[in-house]
Amino acid sequence: MTEQEQKAVLTLCLMAAFADGEKDDRERAEIKRIADSLAPGSALNLPALYQDVLLKRRSLEEVAGDLTSPELKQLAYEMAVCVCDADGAAGAAEGTFLEKLRAALALEAAPARAFAQEAAAVVSVPLADPEVLPPERVDTAALDQMVLNYSILNGALELLPQSIASIAIIPLQMKMVYRVGKSYGYELDRGHIKDLLATLGVGLTGQYVEQIGRKLIGGLLKKVGGGLLGGLGSAATGAGFSFATTYALGQVAKQYYAGGRTIDAAQLKQVFASMFEQAKGLQGRYAREIEQKARTIDTNQIVSLVRGQ
Repeated sequence: MTEQEQKAVLTLCLMAAFADGEKDDRERAEIKRIADSLAPGSALNLPALYQDVLLKRRSLEEVAGDLTSPELKQLAYEMAVCVCDADGAAGAAEGTFLEKLRAALALEAAPARAFAQEAAAVVSVPLADPEVLPPERVDTAALDQMVLNYSILNGALELLPQSIASIAIIPLQMKMVYRVGKSYGYELDRGHIKDLLATLGVGLTGQYVEQIGRKLIGGLLKKVGGGLLGGLGSAATGAGFSFATTYALGQVAKQYYAGGRTIDAAQLKQVFASMFEQAKGLQGRYAREIEQKARTIDTNQIVSLVRGQ
């Protein structure tokens, strides 16, 4: 993938991030932070791309024209769909944007819309399992193991090149937080969990944009033999972000709900930052398990995977 193609894909993803026109200040700030932090000083210059999108210096059609191969066009569309769906199934404005993008990329309507429907199904899987009752007492060791299991699974999903695998990470994080809260007697909804993640600085759209940026800049997505492949990335470089974010989020949720939701925002951020650093150290210990898990995931069954966790 050339530098121009990388820029085009990232620009289209940033356009998708702001397609609904309703991103709040926290989410905008998070996306800007990501643009500033990814590959500082690189030729891609993500902060400049971010400004280009906000100031509408290039049209959707112009950017789409920088992608010529069918594989890259499909990749760009799928990633844009996932960006639009990161905080919930795409709304009307995002749907209009995606249809305009599909036309600009000259993609066939039926398969493109089928992918969009599949992605929407992944992010719309219910948080609650009505057959699961809260325990009579909290088993903290079992919760720790659950958080670790989710972290390994999300690290494995990040290693896979398929866009549909990456979009499953955020719904799984939300299910994990829901299960932690339920263990402590709290029945959570999506709105509460989104607010908690936003307080921690873990934006939903921003998190997915960061995943895309890391994959592109890290060279985990490559054109091979006329096709677009990622292979199975190295857990040492490809999975650390989602593993650490998921682990830290789970540990913060444990402390927050165990303490009766009395921890203030500043303390929550401090605990999250500490747990995130701890998780980055742990990730290497579980690298082999992450890679093994990645080899067992059937990307044709992502909806079932998310539903079953």
